[in-house]
Amino acid sequence: MPNKELKNTKFIWIMNEENLKQKQRKRLLELQNQKLKTLRAYNIKESLRKFWKCGNREEAEQYLIKWYFRATHSRLEAVIEVAKTIKSHWDGILNYFESRITNGILEGINSITQLIKRNARGFRNIQYFINMIYLKIGKLDFKLPT
Repeated sequence: MPNKELKNTKFIWIMNEENLKQKQRKRLLELQNQKLKTLRAYNIKESLRKFWKCGNREEAEQYLIKWYFRATHSRLEAVIEVAKTIKSHWDGILNYFESRITNGILEGINSITQLIKRNARGFRNIQYFINMIYLKIGKLDFKLPT
């Protein structure tokens, strides 16, 4: 049975704390006095955000070990599942602290490629599809003489 106290609070839980409006902050403070599973999950989410502020790989690994323990002992199925996913990508996540590189650019390129594929509704051949990707992602500016 859903908790009536949580009605209209979705954005409080998914937004970053510093981005909450004054009214949402006040509501969050009111909810913090209750023993809610949602609040426990929110606190674990917020503590994981602090992980990215670690200065080096060793510090980050120690922080992640503690976070992982807390998450897996939270008795919240969704949080435990996220923790296990993080565990399966442990080294890749920690590599960020050496290279400071994310896969955000690749995700953006993939998104554009999928959009090209959807808009075309099929290509005659693979080379035409590849050319369209190069033209779109390459941001070529063809200024024809007028």
